[in-house]
Amino acid sequence: MGLADIENLLTVSMGLDVASVGPMAIARAVDERQVACRLGDAGAYWQHLRGSEAELQTLIETVVVPETWFFRDSEAFTALARLVREACVDGQGNNLVRVLSLPCSTGEEPYSMAMALLDAGVPADRFRIDAVDISTRSLAAAVRGVYGKNSFRSRDLGFRERYFDETPRGYGVKETVRRQVDFQQGNLFADDLLPGAEIYDAIFCRNVLIYFDRSRQERAILVLKRLLTARGALFVAPAETALPISLGFVSTNMPLAFSFRRAAEAPTSTRPDPAHHLPPPLRHSVATPSLVAALPKAPPRAIPRSVAPPAKPSEGLDEAARLADQGHFAEASTACEAHMRRYGASATAFYLLGLVRDATGNHTDARAYYRKALYLEPNHGEAQLQLALLMERQGDPEGAQVLRNRARRLDDERHSS
Repeated sequence: MGLADIENLLTVSMGLDVASVGPMAIARAVDERQVACRLGDAGAYWQHLRGSEAELQTLIETVVVPETWFFRDSEAFTALARLVREACVDGQGNNLVRVLSLPCSTGEEPYSMAMALLDAGVPADRFRIDAVDISTRSLAAAVRGVYGKNSFRSRDLGFRERYFDETPRGYGVKETVRRQVDFQQGNLFADDLLPGAEIYDAIFCRNVLIYFDRSRQERAILVLKRLLTARGALFVAPAETALPISLGFVSTNMPLAFSFRRAAEAPTSTRPDPAHHLPPPLRHSVATPSLVAALPKAPPRAIPRSVAPPAKPSEGLDEAARLADQGHFAEASTACEAHMRRYGASATAFYLLGLVRDATGNHTDARAYYRKALYLEPNHGEAQLQLALLMERQGDPEGAQVLRNRARRLDDERHSS
């Protein structure tokens, strides 16, 4: 028995792309589980692993450690609230809007969905959230619903004040949020996963597709496509956007939401209708600041009526973000580069270039751009976390942990100031 045998077993059982986590991470997980099982040699552990589905599941959970927090990638939750509000207003009758979080990990994502919808004024009896994960350990934590400060990385924690009770063990989710979410165990590739078709109006499947090989990625997208209603939206992570675009989806044109619809169901016009009902702004402060909101604003000044106002420094990056969200990665890169030629180097532009390179599989350049963003803005939290995720996938968990610790330390300092 060698490590290659275990890597092959993980690939066969869950479609794991070994390169996405790195052989070193798998080797450490195997050593940890061998010690935990009190098995003295690798051969004994291999025999135990082959004969125990429970141990295989535990090893999978040890290899793929979830990184999640409330309102991660905030624009996705803003977009979800908009879509659900529109479905409630424009839909016929009192149809229930159904949303899926898969995988839901330890519950931060589906609870964030519920809070976002409640804050947007969606009546509690008009939506339900199904939350599915393969890990029984993660599901137990989600059902318990008590979280430490690492799950709260927002600069403004107003949502925590509204929807959590402080307890000796941490912050417990209030019943008003709990009752909107149903947790259940399930495997994305199981034949009996959520039987039926066109069940959900929105599906979040984020930061998991990157761990699969190409064949499993395509199979996952087909499963999600089956579960999605004709006008439903699929939300993925920034580094996963190329996959749905290559398999018959198009962007919903909501900047930085990284959400997609089936191409045949997408609206023919990408321009927003000003008369269309839009939800009011969410009352909670999201976990990470909007990319657009973080851009520098030009100071106001008097402009002669005969002269058009100059472009604001944010406008080129707004367009770059929109292009990236639609999968036009080359055009997004060009827009970022043009912006920097005009206004100079920008941490936000480098961060967006990093996302674009990440999404197209150019991890070397992505890593370099994230580092450039951090050189210009050392406290750029999203650049720290995206770089940490990338480093972990490339087999550098120690470096990734250093970045995560720095991001958490900075977040603690902001909260204590």
